[in-house]
Amino acid sequence: MKKLFAISFGILATASLLIADASSPVQSAQTGKMVRQEVDLNKFQNSEVLKLAVKELSKDLPRKIDAYTTLVNVRKENLTLVYVYEINTGAKSDEAVRKEDHERMRLAVTDGTCRTSKRFLDSGISISYLYNSAKSKKKLFQFDISRKECHYNDR
Repeated sequence: MKKLFAISFGILATASLLIADASSPVQSAQTGKMVRQEVDLNKFQNSEVLKLAVKELSKDLPRKIDAYTTLVNVRKENLTLVYVYEINTGAKSDEAVRKEDHERMRLAVTDGTCRTSKRFLDSGISISYLYNSAKSKKKLFQFDISRKECHYNDR
């Protein structure tokens, strides 16, 4: 994971230097064009960061996270990093899990993501967590986290 963040930071730093090294704005029409170029460069760099993240995180899948949860897939969808998990719900039905565990899971996933992935979120990358039942393969939960879901956004 440290390697992934080092790679990501390197790409972000390189892109920042490219933006900083661009010609200074001379006229408002050119300034608008430069802003669009910077936005396009930012989207490109985020896309490249996500490609590297997916490649690195997918190396040892499936990966057992805990007694109930296995990470089975990591993919990129536009500027969103998507983690796909399977949950062994034991004797509980899918409906019982959805009803009893949704809010607890939502809070834990959102809090954890906001604390550990601030750089991704601040750069415009979103993270989605999809939890499926290991038994039925049906979707139990999906949590889509962007910068706006994080409490530090209000500070």
